[in-house]
Amino acid sequence: MVRAMDHHSPALVADDLTLSYGSVRALDGLSLTAERGAVTALLGSNGAGKTTAISCATGLLRPDAGTVRVLGADPWRSSPEHRARVGVMIQDGGLASGASAMQLLRYGASLHADPLDVVEVAEHLGIDTFGRTLVRRLSGGQRQRLALALAIIGRPDLVFLDEPTAGMDPSIRRRVRELIRGLARTGTAVVLTTHLMDDVVGLADAVRVISHGRVLASGSVQDVISSHRSADGALVLQATATGVDPRVAPALEADLRAAAARHGAQLEITSGGAADLESVLLDLMDQEHPSAPGPDPVGPAASVTAPSEQELR
Repeated sequence: MVRAMDHHSPALVADDLTLSYGSVRALDGLSLTAERGAVTALLGSNGAGKTTAISCATGLLRPDAGTVRVLGADPWRSSPEHRARVGVMIQDGGLASGASAMQLLRYGASLHADPLDVVEVAEHLGIDTFGRTLVRRLSGGQRQRLALALAIIGRPDLVFLDEPTAGMDPSIRRRVRELIRGLARTGTAVVLTTHLMDDVVGLADAVRVISHGRVLASGSVQDVISSHRSADGALVLQATATGVDPRVAPALEADLRAAAARHGAQLEITSGGAADLESVLLDLMDQEHPSAPGPDPVGPAASVTAPSEQELR
């Protein structure tokens, strides 16, 4: 059920953020938005500024300049009630290693007034199959599933997911994608970072390409691809063919190429899929990094205070 909220304002608004680690500028005038009820993918190479931007949005870091608003509030000054409306999928490290998977998930649910059903979430993500296993004995993919469950168990209005399908087998990856789409349909704003272009194409309503702490490209997947390909000033025409019998596809492609040649145009047949998006990202990264990059800046890591054994009982 969608909760009462201001659907007319974005869940996340970052405006001209700058932040430096010593002499290294991690954010350099970064501005972006993430809409409610939509999946927004932050893309870029390691060290581009994605994690730093999320750390500012979750109140872990305070930018040197610029403003950030999460669900209408400054995350640096937000109340515990406000923070409970924001979910964060942490990468390893912050999970209580001495607890079992289900103990930790139940504890996470107990921190919220109206959590999702723990059993249903565990079954959907396959956590029930290793629910009694201590966290320190879980595989990387199992930890990913548990971290995802903890991020969404409180029905957040905004959730940050870092590489949500990394290390997962195809069956579980499909379940995770279904879960993420379901979150967006209920009005949750989902912000994800990933290096898997299939996830972006299959999930993202909007894409923000980040490099050197600023946004290079923004829009839908197809917008980003088309804008990059038309950057030389050439007119780009797009058409979608539906209901095409695979047996006649080669003949159709030949006819289209012949028609384009008559007008002096070069035709490029693309699907707007993962390969196309990855090609654009590589081009953008090459433009930003004409030579080999130096070491990636490393910001403070997110941490979660582990519950005591007494709390988990």
